[in-house]
Amino acid sequence: MTVYYQISLADPNAHEFEVRMRLTLPGEGIAHLSLPAWIPGSYMIRDFARNIVEIRAISTETSSLCLIKKDKQSWILHGQPGTAELVYRIYAYDLSVRSAFFDNTRAYFNGTSLFLCHEEEMANPQEVELIDGGRRDLANWQVATGMPVVDADQRGFGIYRCENYEELIDYPVEISPLVRADLQVAGVDHQMVFVDAEGIDSARITKDVAPICAEHVAMFGELPVDSYLFMTLATSDGYGGLEHSNSTSLVCKRSDLPYQNTVGITKGYRTYLALCSHEYFHLWNVKRIRPLVFQESGLDAEVHTELLWAFEGITSYYDELALARAGVIQPEDYLDMLAPSLSRYFRNHGRHRQSVAESSFDAWTKFYKQDENAANAIVSYYNKGAFVALGLDLWMRENSDDRLCLDDLMRRLWQGYGKPGKGIPERGIESEVASLVGISAQGFFDDYIYGTVELPLEQWLAGFGVGLCKRAAANTDDGGRFVKELQETQAPSNTLQAVVTDEKGLLKVERVTNGGSAQQAGLSAGDQLLAIDGERCGEPNLAHLLNRRPAGQEVEVTYFRRDMLKQARMVLQGGPLDTCDLYWLEESKLSEEVRKRKKAWLRSSQTVD
Repeated sequence: MTVYYQISLADPNAHEFEVRMRLTLPGEGIAHLSLPAWIPGSYMIRDFARNIVEIRAISTETSSLCLIKKDKQSWILHGQPGTAELVYRIYAYDLSVRSAFFDNTRAYFNGTSLFLCHEEEMANPQEVELIDGGRRDLANWQVATGMPVVDADQRGFGIYRCENYEELIDYPVEISPLVRADLQVAGVDHQMVFVDAEGIDSARITKDVAPICAEHVAMFGELPVDSYLFMTLATSDGYGGLEHSNSTSLVCKRSDLPYQNTVGITKGYRTYLALCSHEYFHLWNVKRIRPLVFQESGLDAEVHTELLWAFEGITSYYDELALARAGVIQPEDYLDMLAPSLSRYFRNHGRHRQSVAESSFDAWTKFYKQDENAANAIVSYYNKGAFVALGLDLWMRENSDDRLCLDDLMRRLWQGYGKPGKGIPERGIESEVASLVGISAQGFFDDYIYGTVELPLEQWLAGFGVGLCKRAAANTDDGGRFVKELQETQAPSNTLQAVVTDEKGLLKVERVTNGGSAQQAGLSAGDQLLAIDGERCGEPNLAHLLNRRPAGQEVEVTYFRRDMLKQARMVLQGGPLDTCDLYWLEESKLSEEVRKRKKAWLRSSQTVD
């Protein structure tokens, strides 16, 4: 039997969707209902059922229904066998790609936030009707979704149908005034829709996105969808994305998008293109190539895997590299994007304590629930995972006389796991690397994936003809860059080795670095720094007060902790050399092997030799 949902844009001022659900009670007259606790692609328990503000079963004169709540996200519906109906309201005011949002400017939702699962019929077809209630204030609102349409009007309101519940919750829905743009990739229709982005140069965006998508298609060898949709919400200050089987939801800064008068590719626009690239790569890596445990488990509780470094890290490696391979940016621009990522890696002291495999496993409780000590305790499976992918790419090339690379591994994973729908076991990637190259990869995996051995990034980058220079940051916005030639490193200035923010004229300590001068002096997150050597300090004069004396000498710091005045002695230390600049190693000094590898590394998969 088909499960039916009617979605009504009930009350934008209260931010409430109304859902009318029609289902079939089986012979025993009992149905089990539930709402997911998390959404695929975002590994944190979000308890979407907490946003149900009202729910009731509709009884008739001839049939009575009883709805009993079982736990935080589950219900049992009792009644006579046959058709039954529920009506419930969902509070939706999360301006992210993971949940639902509704106000008088737009409506957006993921199925995990709105669609109760009839567990006995989750393998059956699911039908959705989107209605606007005839409201005149929604006359210019349009629907954008990758969900298969059955019968809809020109604006997209109408009936949609999915084969099962798992498919149903994989189609986000955007309903708002839209800017639309079409493109084709590998002969397949793609569409981009933008919200709150009037005046953007949508033609230019599609012109730049198309070759990036084509690069991924060429690398994998095929495109596993017959249509694709990019949905982008533009905000004053936002960034993020979530992958789906034939679409993606994105959030970006409005200022990152190109307008008619935008010249060149700005850093912000590069960031947006890399975000599109990242989520499109997930078409294969995550949505189809995925861990076995994800296939065997549901969405009611955490599902632990040590493989997120591969699914997010490898994707993060390719997202920016594809921009250069596709010719949308120059190789130097790629290094300019890579440098700040390297700086983030070296600034994260948690890399000495947590492996990327552990980071993957503990994503639910550590990576997605970070506190002031996170940089000292955990590592990002996105950031470090991308550099592990770079190292694995080089390892495969070096151990195969440059016949094989990470591209070959991804194609193998697609053909062996993603395309036939098989899940990858926890040590499956290591086994596939060894099988492909013909030698064991255990040493690489033990050191850099399951261990905390420092990544030899300078050596790895040199293997692709890239030089790495580490220096102290010039200011808080300095994350490193591409430079045309190696520059002389100056002695670093003294710093607190802590992150501080201005709070009503006082410097509030947000976090401290392990082993840094602030931590050794006893400063902690939440403290308010008042003075150094008796002189009041603030954002304008902090650097001056820290550098009146040379490194190694002591100063007296005065600070508040829980409204108690404290004093301590602090040894001045130069800022860490953790800002990375990248440059091309001199071509004439590269071996023939490295010169060829550098060229192959940046070559488009669409190139025919």
